Amino acid sequence: MRQNAILLVCVLALFSCQRDLSKFDYLLTPQISAKPSQKMLVVEVKGDPNTVGKEAFGQLFKSYYALKKEYRTIKMAPPRARWPFSFSEPKEEWIGKYALPLPNEVEQLPQSEKISPNVRLETWYVGEVAEILHLGPYGEETPTIEKLMAFIEAQGYQISGDHEEEYLKGPGMFFKGNPRKYRTIIRYEVTPNN
Repeated sequence: MRQNAILLVCVLALFSCQRDLSKFDYLLTPQISAKPSQKMLVVEVKGDPNTVGKEAFGQLFKSYYALKKEYRTIKMAPPRARWPFSFSEPKEEWIGKYALPLPNEVEQLPQSEKISPNVRLETWYVGEVAEILHLGPYGEETPTIEKLMAFIEAQGYQISGDHEEEYLKGPGMFFKGNPRKYRTIIRYEVTPNN
């Protein structure tokens, strides 16, 4: 388990250091757009994301690198996670889906002891999404979420999917870094009100 946590921190640090994040600044204003379906490598776990997230991402990244040995051309994309839209349940009861995007060429997971038995392939998105860029600590997302929800309602849409986060920049390799510099896309699948 400790190896998984170290692997997760290293991958997140490597990923967040090599990207020009300014291309996501347009999402500082909420947007609704069509999102194509996306194949995802997913692990599902129950519990408070602050407690189970590292283990889940550890399983995910370990499996991703085992998969990369067979599909050498796949490129790392920002990790994502989903939780039930209703936040009324205690976090310990949440079912989280932690995921990494994959290209469509990945049709099945290879037989390998390095691929976690909890990991599977799924397809995410069908249609439109509403999204916004949150700047800062994860624990301060509520005003950003409220802004996005008000935008969704004002545009005549309703939420039709779980709460999703895409982690553009987060903790560093050896330290948590400056949470004020974290960049997270918050996203919901939406449908027009009838």
